[in-house]
Amino acid sequence: MLTKLGGISLHQDAIKWLLTPQSFKAELISRIQHAKQSIYITALYLEDDEAGREVLQALMTAKAENPQLDIKVLVDFHRARRGLIGHKGDSGNYLMYRKVMAEAEHPIEILGVPVKSREFMGVLHLKGFIIDDAVIYSGASLNNIYLQQFEKYRFDRYHVIESAELATSMRNMITDYLVNDPAVCSLCQPKETEILPSKSEIRSFKLRLAQAKYEFPSTRIGTRVTPLVGLGRKKNRLNKAIINLVDSAQHQLFICTPYFNPPYALVRSIVKQLRQGRKINIVVGDKTANDFYIPPEQDFSTIGALPYMYEQSLRKFVKRQQWAVDQGLLNIYLWKHDNNSFHLKGISVDDKRHLLTGSNLNPRAWALDIENGLVIDDESGQWSDKFKEEQAHILEHTTRLYHFSQIDTLQKYPAPVKKIMTRINRIKADFLLRRIL
Repeated sequence: MLTKLGGISLHQDAIKWLLTPQSFKAELISRIQHAKQSIYITALYLEDDEAGREVLQALMTAKAENPQLDIKVLVDFHRARRGLIGHKGDSGNYLMYRKVMAEAEHPIEILGVPVKSREFMGVLHLKGFIIDDAVIYSGASLNNIYLQQFEKYRFDRYHVIESAELATSMRNMITDYLVNDPAVCSLCQPKETEILPSKSEIRSFKLRLAQAKYEFPSTRIGTRVTPLVGLGRKKNRLNKAIINLVDSAQHQLFICTPYFNPPYALVRSIVKQLRQGRKINIVVGDKTANDFYIPPEQDFSTIGALPYMYEQSLRKFVKRQQWAVDQGLLNIYLWKHDNNSFHLKGISVDDKRHLLTGSNLNPRAWALDIENGLVIDDESGQWSDKFKEEQAHILEHTTRLYHFSQIDTLQKYPAPVKKIMTRINRIKADFLLRRIL
């Protein structure tokens, strides 16, 4: 499948690795400031905080200095119109967008994309900052923690790809399937005249989105990048490519995911490769590096049980594959660095094929959210050293597991967590929760 897909040809200096949130933020701001023709941003959210306002101000300044600049920011509709989980009184980021655009001489477009009728049923999880002929690709959204505005950060991957063909392909998909759709609306409308998409438009939107694809001049030779997009279980090109990537490994796999809850299809492919003697390294965030983790000394809320659920999923997997750990085939690395959080995703195959993606490689990404990714084909290995350097950087704050017993059991969890997870197990709700988390 991966060979048949083809891709966009890349020259040797086309990719740049940024590695840190500070470098990502500096690159993003600089590219915005020097944009000549267009800026298209897709992210889960652009937050009303110091970093989010700084990015928005950079966009507004660029527009004021060049009114012909085509700027479009697309975020999840539902996420933009609610406050942060656990934070009362916050009415949503769209209020900031509305205020800034009302005062602007040259407003920009900030659009809300309602992938499903409810946020828990699916969100806009497309990634990409497309500025002129370059694509900055990262799983990060735009707020203080992702951009490390202060000391705390959320660790992600950050790459810059210089390719006019890739930038054009990604812009065209956004225009054709998102911007021009009646379900997608401005988040900057005045309250008095605001017109929101109808329920029927939102319900039918997912059917149109499921048909989305990137069009590009394709080649099957040389170093290349293949952009992929997917929504839903059926005919999802991104999901199929992920399975094909894992199945294609001849020697080794390097997999990153922040929340260990892989779909059954992915687990089957991983186990099959282990049984065939392939070496697999999996990097996962420690439960304390999960963005939903609540320290025991703080007031507990239900959402704080999520990191523990992911940890139990990891424990079950490692226990079943302990034989592979013992043989040195399966290496599980837990990432933890002070009170920072982990948000990395991606796959590398035999140091020759690499997936950059925003997909969490879990059932929610597999079926509910709209996701995208870039498959980089480097058969000649010209970028293998750079990807190895990135992997070494990722492993810097990790601890390797040698036995499943190193992972806490339910009995060691704080009382509120133990109570809610016992209840979940009793009514067998974990099966349903794994599908939507």
